[in-house]
Amino acid sequence: MLLVCLLLAYAALRTPTKAAQVVTVQRTDLTQTVAATGRVNASARIDVGSEVTATVLAVSVREGDRVKAGDLLVRLNDTEAQATLAQAEAALAEARARQAQLGSVASPVAQANLQQAEATLRAAEAEHHRATELVAQGFFSQQKLDDTRRLRDTARSALASARSQAQAQQPGGAEGVLAATRLVQAQAAVEAARARLARLQLRSPLDAVVLTRATEPGNLAQPGKVLLSLAASGALRLDVAVDEKHLALLRTGLPARAVADAYALQPFDAALDWVSPAVDPARGTVEVRLRVPQPPAFLKPDMTVSVDMTVGKVAQALVVDAGAVRGADTATPWALVLNNGVATRTNLTLGLRGTGVVEIKSGLAEGDAVVPATEKVAEGDRVKPTTTAPVRLSGSGMGR
Repeated sequence: MLLVCLLLAYAALRTPTKAAQVVTVQRTDLTQTVAATGRVNASARIDVGSEVTATVLAVSVREGDRVKAGDLLVRLNDTEAQATLAQAEAALAEARARQAQLGSVASPVAQANLQQAEATLRAAEAEHHRATELVAQGFFSQQKLDDTRRLRDTARSALASARSQAQAQQPGGAEGVLAATRLVQAQAAVEAARARLARLQLRSPLDAVVLTRATEPGNLAQPGKVLLSLAASGALRLDVAVDEKHLALLRTGLPARAVADAYALQPFDAALDWVSPAVDPARGTVEVRLRVPQPPAFLKPDMTVSVDMTVGKVAQALVVDAGAVRGADTATPWALVLNNGVATRTNLTLGLRGTGVVEIKSGLAEGDAVVPATEKVAEGDRVKPTTTAPVRLSGSGMGR
């Protein structure tokens, strides 16, 4: 036994000791963030164009103007459309007057004519009845009876005609139906004329800001050609491309801090609102949108922004310099920790990742000295620590 101990002591003395820099496991508040860049966008962006080919008569707005829903933006040549509308409105007025006439004039006249025809028929029938009796008694000739019969038949025909006229003038009669149909046709013609005119008077569909003006009076507007671009007023959003390796960390509601490149000293708050269901295979990124609850006054559509999304926080986390963790992106990360001056391999369980630091869930303890991967030290080597490298205790972690 004594011999074995002597041999081990001799071997230890013969094993060279390597000088190496080490880092110390420490505790600090740790925040992990995912960083990305993108652009400011309006909640809605609209390109205004014409449905027909026509000459531009006037453009009422310029870049930067704020417009309300319904404001006239561009007026195309609408002379013919205006005339068509005036003609349709005149026809509508005529149809309304005709319908009103049926109720106030034609129908009462037809009823009066009917009553008169009924009275005439009664008188003719009575005269024919008297003539029949008198002819039978020999007081009148047969000619007189024929005359009264002819007058009776004529009165009957006049009554039938008066009844037809009276029925036709009623709301459900032929004339009433015809008048109602003409009124509906006239109303439809007016609506069609107004629709044609509206296609020549381009108005804003919502409250917005004019971004671009791509036409001038005298130009020819054609279908498919953009005349103006509008951005909806109010809420702005940030459209950002995030590296797909961070997809598992993203969820709606994550708080974020954003800064516009043009105003680097004025950061503002945002929150993750939407994550694309698809990944861009060409760039290896996933599109996300962030809402800006209180957009600063300087924020404008198409500005470039940098965003840090907070994906995790731990108070007084156990951390070590990221350079001391080996195989950090594998299933079995590990580190070389000094145990009685010997570099000993230990498996690790990792947590959040900050800027230059990694949270240690298990495998290390506070105060442990760990050999960075940059040092030429292998497992089992005896190590003499040189000046201990301070761990970079940063409060956040970034990834792109």
